[in-house]
Amino acid sequence: MASNIKITFLGTGGSLPKPGRALPAVAVHIDDVLNLFDCGEGTQKQIMKSSISYMDIKNIFITHFHGDHFLGLAGLINTMSFSGRENDLNIYGPPGAIYFVKKIIDLGYYSLNFNIKITELDYGKTYDLGKFLLRTLKSDHPVPAISYSIEEKDAYKIDRNLVDKINFPVNKLEELRSLGRLEINNKIFKIEDVSLGIKKGRKIVYSGDTRPLNSMVEFAKNADVLIHDSTMDSSMEPMVNEYGHTSSRQAAEIARDANVKKLYLFHYSARYNDLKILLNDALSVFPRTYLSTELMDVDVPKDTEVIPLH
Repeated sequence: MASNIKITFLGTGGSLPKPGRALPAVAVHIDDVLNLFDCGEGTQKQIMKSSISYMDIKNIFITHFHGDHFLGLAGLINTMSFSGRENDLNIYGPPGAIYFVKKIIDLGYYSLNFNIKITELDYGKTYDLGKFLLRTLKSDHPVPAISYSIEEKDAYKIDRNLVDKINFPVNKLEELRSLGRLEINNKIFKIEDVSLGIKKGRKIVYSGDTRPLNSMVEFAKNADVLIHDSTMDSSMEPMVNEYGHTSSRQAAEIARDANVKKLYLFHYSARYNDLKILLNDALSVFPRTYLSTELMDVDVPKDTEVIPLH
């Protein structure tokens, strides 16, 4: 289980940039693993204003290939290479990712000093990325699009009294936690033998662009943080849904029905100077709603509850 999980909102706008509001990009730091979700134009400049470093990015997850969600890749990759990056960079996305990312890589005259691994993800799948599980959901948008769930793995709560009671060697605890069972001197030990219960891992869901989806309720169920498309207010719902987006009120309904801890509105239309109309729309449905803003850091605390094994 990770020690720290932090979200940094780099760009919260949608479709068109606006003074003071950048295009979509969200960083999720899981201990030493830095992940970037979407990479709108100007993302690298937003990163330079933040507390994170573009050189530390390990994984980039693109929700879909509308320009406002990926055109920042060209500049970011170029700058990484110019700055002497040597570590591999992983880029994930929906069907079409290999085609579009290769086009980005081939733009202009420059030498790429590191490997870029491009992976097209399937809808409705779970991927083990080491520090966390990545789950995917097919979004309802005019082009192939993915919603992402970043899920910390559950962990057993070790009880030293149980460890001592069965004379389990303390220096083998991490190995037992990793493997689930160990044979020592012809005796089988299971992780359950030394555990009080399970600590649920944290969960962050990022919708990307999508119309309201019933399947999003189950996908985001009990999430610590839901970052959801909230392009316009409820008075604009027929239009916003027609173009493949969600209103702030509809996002709040999903958050309420999914029983999430916090909803962050995201992907604001450039028509809004004052975002209070979007916030108030959502608050009327789901009180734990917040506006995401540029360069905002959000720490995701651990859940202290331990679920008994029996």
